[in-house]
Amino acid sequence: MTVSGVLARDLGTLVGAEFVRMPEIADLEDGTRWTGLRGTADAVVTPADAREVADVVRWCYDHDLPITVRGGGTGLSGGAVPEGGVVIAMERLAGIRALEPEWWRCEVEAGVTTATLHRRASEAGLRFPPDPGAAESSQIGGNLATNAGGPHAFGHGQTRAWVLGVEVVLAPGELVRIGGPLRKDVAGYDLTSLLVGSEGTLGVITAAWLRLVPPPGAEQIVMGVFPSAQAAQDGVAGALVSGAVPAALELLDGGALQDSAATLPVPGASAAFGELDDPGQAHLLIAHIEGDLVEATAARGDALAAAWQDAGATWTAAPESAASTAIGQWRANVSGAVAARRGGKLSEDVAVPTDRLAELLDGSEAIARRRGLEHAAWGHAGDGNIHCTFLLDPSSPAQRDAVHHAAQELFELAHRLGGTVSGEHGIGRLKTGQLAKQWDPGAVAAHEAIKRALDPKGLFAPGRKTA
Repeated sequence: MTVSGVLARDLGTLVGAEFVRMPEIADLEDGTRWTGLRGTADAVVTPADAREVADVVRWCYDHDLPITVRGGGTGLSGGAVPEGGVVIAMERLAGIRALEPEWWRCEVEAGVTTATLHRRASEAGLRFPPDPGAAESSQIGGNLATNAGGPHAFGHGQTRAWVLGVEVVLAPGELVRIGGPLRKDVAGYDLTSLLVGSEGTLGVITAAWLRLVPPPGAEQIVMGVFPSAQAAQDGVAGALVSGAVPAALELLDGGALQDSAATLPVPGASAAFGELDDPGQAHLLIAHIEGDLVEATAARGDALAAAWQDAGATWTAAPESAASTAIGQWRANVSGAVAARRGGKLSEDVAVPTDRLAELLDGSEAIARRRGLEHAAWGHAGDGNIHCTFLLDPSSPAQRDAVHHAAQELFELAHRLGGTVSGEHGIGRLKTGQLAKQWDPGAVAAHEAIKRALDPKGLFAPGRKTA
């Protein structure tokens, strides 16, 4: 099959004929492929710069064609899965327009990968703290679109906290700049923050000015094993009052540890899990403490370990800082290790107040049992943001159906606990209709009014971020 004659001719005139093509399977899926979600599209275009993006958006708006923006395709809510129309792939917008280490800032285009930005910042003696995962594939534009989080969001904030300004294409195809290389600006509504996290429903972000900071002088990792979800919640509370001020505070439950504990590169950890009366109820907390001085950072680590022992930890450890990279890589591999158990998984990113964390963990596991599913949970305990995960054989329609119903029950549980259906992945296509259950009617009305004002035809990412 080929792109229709009108699309090929007109879009080819805008971006070059070689950069217009029929979609491949990879263009129609994202990280939710385990669910069987696959979209449709009439064409994929890969513009070379922001002006070409604006030209494509203008043409689509003139012809009433839906617009889906695609970065690295690593999203976990179906946000990059198109519903017809034109997919704008951003990989050619991969330039770093400015890197100014003396001013702790940079300007990057939307197609720059997370790993590239981390690497370039490090080469300049600086750091971009957000670490949402899939660094070699995820793109900065997608990170902004979803306001991506990650482990270090606890201490450093989500992506939005690091954005000084954006370049964006608004309807019906106007390229505008909001904010820029300045640290403070309250002259108007905070449109930058509105666009960051909008999941491509209000416009197409083509570039951004970002804050950078010097890296910490020292890092201390503290780990603790707890015999239950409630004990782990007590450990989170202990971390908050210990004075340790973790930059990241991660949690893994027994289901996640079942597939990953054996490879944890810390002596004594596996034995500590086995010594529990019920190893399946083991919960591991991992704290990353950053500081300027090695001695002071280590002292905060000692204070945290003592607080965890008081909270009921059965084992604590403070590995040498040299082990932090290996531990971080181990943590990043947990998702894949869990998925390999059954061949697929659905991980939701619900978040609750941290004092309801144990209820979320225990409730999610109970949902899985009722549905006949295997379960695992891990995530960002300091934020109350847990990836509650239901395992499945992707080839089994019955298990896909069970996972779908389990996710709906999980969303209801998050609502009852005063939480949210998404702490960092976004609403996308998989959670359509959840906002109306979570927000007051007046808030939903304001949300919909913003969408109508900035996208009157409803062509940007239709079906996403809806109430």
